[in-house]
Amino acid sequence: MLKTQSEIRGAAAVIAFENPPQGFMTHRGAAELLRLATEAVSDPAVRALILTGSQPGVFVRHYDIASIARGAEALKTGKATIEDFARFPFTELTDLCASADKPVIAAINGVCMGGGFELALACDIRIAGASVTQIGLPEILADIFPGGGGTQRLPRLIGEARALDFVLRGRVVDAATALSLGLVHEIAADPLEAAVALAATLSTRSPLALSTIKHLVRAAADRPIADGLGEERSAFARLLRDDPNLATDLARFAEADGDLATRLR
Repeated sequence: MLKTQSEIRGAAAVIAFENPPQGFMTHRGAAELLRLATEAVSDPAVRALILTGSQPGVFVRHYDIASIARGAEALKTGKATIEDFARFPFTELTDLCASADKPVIAAINGVCMGGGFELALACDIRIAGASVTQIGLPEILADIFPGGGGTQRLPRLIGEARALDFVLRGRVVDAATALSLGLVHEIAADPLEAAVALAATLSTRSPLALSTIKHLVRAAADRPIADGLGEERSAFARLLRDDPNLATDLARFAEADGDLATRLR
């Protein structure tokens, strides 16, 4: 039974997915995640969004193969069209995570394969539990391939050659290997607590600066560097002009000692 729920932890909304016993993602599960994520992204009091699993040892195991089989049958019989797949809740969910104007963190607390890892790939930061042993895209073992963004987001993350090897082989790795490959950013004993702590830090930063960073970095791979540099310069000027607190904060910082190194200590 689906038990996905949302709670506020400090300035972050924590959305925990649970679909026992297997922990599979389903059409209904994706729709519920999408609903909760949309609410969190739309709430100005929420400064970051954290996705995790509440089922012990499971983030999202993978997308339900039976659901995919039903989708195949619907396509064959004409009950669904190829265009329908672009409007599935899971597709909308991953797009929302990638495009939201606030940071989205995946706290990978357990098995994270297939659609589960594709959801994590759509997030901005991935923190994996040290004990996690299964992270990857094994779809080819069922004679399919990642259809929720895996073939597009993974190459941008680790490069074409590594992504091809990973997807063609259907590789699944543990947290330590995932970190070495660049699949996750950090390993923690408790990934949710680490994500909450990161969200608390990010909540002290300018929301406009954070959203602009996310937009600029995510768009960088899809356009010539000259275009990106031009947009970066314009966005920097807009930040200086439009952030209501920035002028005061910068002046106060400059009057102190103006040295960023002091903030690293």
